[in-house]
Amino acid sequence: MSDYLEAVKLVYEDAANNPQKGLCCTTTPVWQLPALTVPRKMQEMNYGCGSTVNPRDLSHNPTVLYVGVGGGMELLQFSYFNRRPGAVIGVDPVDRMLDVCDENLRQAEQENSWFQRTFVELRHGDALHLPLEDASIDVAAQNCLFNIFKEEELEVALKEMYRVLKPHGRLVLSDPTSESYMPESLRNDDRLRALCLSGAIPLEQYIDSITDIGFGTVEVRARRPYRVLAPGQYDTDSVIYIESVEICAIKDPMPEDGPCVFTGKHAIYFGDDDFFDDGKGHTLLHNQPLAVCDKTAKALQGLGRNDIFVTASTWFYDGGGCC
Repeated sequence: MSDYLEAVKLVYEDAANNPQKGLCCTTTPVWQLPALTVPRKMQEMNYGCGSTVNPRDLSHNPTVLYVGVGGGMELLQFSYFNRRPGAVIGVDPVDRMLDVCDENLRQAEQENSWFQRTFVELRHGDALHLPLEDASIDVAAQNCLFNIFKEEELEVALKEMYRVLKPHGRLVLSDPTSESYMPESLRNDDRLRALCLSGAIPLEQYIDSITDIGFGTVEVRARRPYRVLAPGQYDTDSVIYIESVEICAIKDPMPEDGPCVFTGKHAIYFGDDDFFDDGKGHTLLHNQPLAVCDKTAKALQGLGRNDIFVTASTWFYDGGGCC
């Protein structure tokens, strides 16, 4: 195991023994759902930077994989939608974290009449060697984990997620990203990587890493302020601004002209006709915004028409659209 990954393991082994609220990240939203109660310790051990739970990803009773179990809160939230034995699989390389997560899930069973401990299966393993068969998972998720990896390990982790997903399966990720220059001294600081800070890369680079693996569709669902690394507090001469991004990558076939990446752009047709058809499968109804992938947005702008308005990226995508 690489030295920095061993350092990560030690950080989270300590976090399992001594729960540290907000250890490395902002608090992941706790879903307010009928009859759902999240045990206090489970919330305190929620080491995430966003949300990977979305009901539309959890329809049709899918089998869900979650890598890096933390206190088990997201496992519990996934189970709310998938109430069958073994529907949710949690994987973690830290034995103590698995033990404490199990304790928290048993406490959740006491506090939630609908939840059964058997809904969640915990397995020892890591993102680089997932203990699962090929094409066995409908939805895979990770929260504030992949940003810890260096480039080589990130590629391996994404390939592993792609391997275990079924065709059209979904990989839901929440990670810090940064457009600021990150000094090598910070990038090579093992503890700062473990704390989900110095491993942040630009969003475009992160999306490229995902599509290079073969994911044909990528949705940027949210992009939020996260942290600042300031001079005098960290080894940097300028302020480093870090954001939290939520992404869904879908194991769709790769289109011949490249992946469909949705960053929240919309096209609006306001001409004299009832609709506009570009002849390539995209129909814009009169004055009705249509979510379009960046590829389609560029093609529409390239038409040079004065009756089609294409917005900038809103960094929010909520389904539907051109593809």
